[in-house]
Amino acid sequence: MIKYILKCDKNHEFESWFSNSAEFEKLCKKKLLECIYCSSRSITKSIMSPMINGTKKSNMDLINLNENFKKERDSLKQLRKYIENNFEFVGKDFSRKVREIYYDKNTKKTIYGTTTEEERAELQEEGIELLSIPWVNKDN
Repeated sequence: MIKYILKCDKNHEFESWFSNSAEFEKLCKKKLLECIYCSSRSITKSIMSPMINGTKKSNMDLINLNENFKKERDSLKQLRKYIENNFEFVGKDFSRKVREIYYDKNTKKTIYGTTTEEERAELQEEGIELLSIPWVNKDN
């Protein structure tokens, strides 16, 4: 596992873990990485310095890190399951459907789907705030 400090084109910085540097490059090339603050998909690695200390990581530290990673992954899987069971999937129609719900104040529908960056920006200009969550693969 490797942790990078990432930066989007709007200068938001955030951390993310990858299995190796090649995994980061692959995800970045496919535009699958997203800023946690603004959902920009234009992501680069920020300047980093190595953390050097006089002690080696013990096996216990690595075991704890692995357990924490599994707990976080399980939490994200539970969140995905909850959304899939309680929200309607509208796919690429998300922008249109979310506007219908937003402007019809009597509708209490809950939906999820996908948008483009342009659609997301338009929705934000209209005052419609969206939440992006990491969509963890069910099989992992």
